Amino acid sequence: MDDNYQTYLNRVARMTLPEAYKSQVQHIQESYKFQPSSGIRQAAPFPGYSLITPSGAEDTDNSGFYAMLQAYQQELLGLAIANDLIVPVPAASFHLTLADLIWDSAYRDACDKNPEFEQQLRTCIAEILQQYQQSLTSASKPISWQMLGLVVMPRAVGVCLVPKDEHSYEQIIKFRRTIYQNSKLIALGIEQHYHLTAHITLGYFGEIAPDLDRSSLSNVLSEFNQKWLSEIPEFLIHRVELRKFDDMTRYYRELDWPSLAF
Repeated sequence: MDDNYQTYLNRVARMTLPEAYKSQVQHIQESYKFQPSSGIRQAAPFPGYSLITPSGAEDTDNSGFYAMLQAYQQELLGLAIANDLIVPVPAASFHLTLADLIWDSAYRDACDKNPEFEQQLRTCIAEILQQYQQSLTSASKPISWQMLGLVVMPRAVGVCLVPKDEHSYEQIIKFRRTIYQNSKLIALGIEQHYHLTAHITLGYFGEIAPDLDRSSLSNVLSEFNQKWLSEIPEFLIHRVELRKFDDMTRYYRELDWPSLAF
């Protein structure tokens, strides 16, 4: 399902062009993951599990990248665009998702139908990661990605990442294939829903005014993106962890939950 290397590069490159912003801002929608409460948008319940890189606050190997990304987020929020348009996610929760697993109503249904679902999911992921770890060699090259630019999604905004080389891309695709093609996970109801579009979410769209000047918004975002196309630290994918989330502001795990060091 995922693209080959060159197709991926071409696809995400188009997503950061001025023409793409003009098109994308026409279709943005309020995110249901954040709801108004006493005049402030609060994270709404949205539980599930994902395989992600360590959260920004814990990923010391990428501290320079995340410091830059936090500054990028703050400058984005300070742009002269509509108030309350973007609801920021905490910088401490920044992460790259390597494989979505299950979320929201599908997660709730699985837990209702099978009281052992969460334990079975963790056990299955542990087995997969242990087997995958054994296939890696100590001579494996680093998996390095880099920020390409701002990306506007239907309900969120973030930064898109591209691999530094083909090896870095193929290692992640191989990992995703191992996850999504596992028969035990499939039996638990886990399936692949999306092509990989490597990104780190910075915020979700809140109130979208009927009179929002979308043309002006696309121009502002395009200019902002051009400004940041300079030397940005690389993002090293060195570890993936099974993490649970209750909403879109915090991703957590117990010490004995499965993880993999690349």
